Amino acid sequence: MDRLIDSISGLGDFALYFAISVVFLYVFKVVYSLVTPHNEWKLVKEEQNTAAAIGFGGAFIGFSLALSSAATNSVDLVDFAVWGFVAVFAQSLAFALLRFTFMPKISERINNNEVSAGIILAATSVAIGLLNAACMSY
Repeated sequence: MDRLIDSISGLGDFALYFAISVVFLYVFKVVYSLVTPHNEWKLVKEEQNTAAAIGFGGAFIGFSLALSSAATNSVDLVDFAVWGFVAVFAQSLAFALLRFTFMPKISERINNNEVSAGIILAATSVAIGLLNAACMSY
């Protein structure tokens, strides 16, 4: 019985970190949607735009990678929240970097459902998320 109690003793912390992580996913969705000139949700939900789904999915994965590193390496909830906001900023910067350097017409291409553009956007987002996560493991 003691082993069971020991095993579930961290359940409260898990629930708190998990709930905050879900809130961060929502915050990321809102911020990322403000940064991108195209409306991902509309493109995915109403127009079944594959390029938008791939790009946005990659952005979510990249952000989640960074957020998971923040949760793993944080010393407390405040530290986690600070690094969670850093992750939101870094992932938003990834889109801006792609848009203003390598693919200036990325948004137009996503709107036109060019799958190759969605794949590049997803790959860039995941790459930035991995780098972001690694840099948070101080």
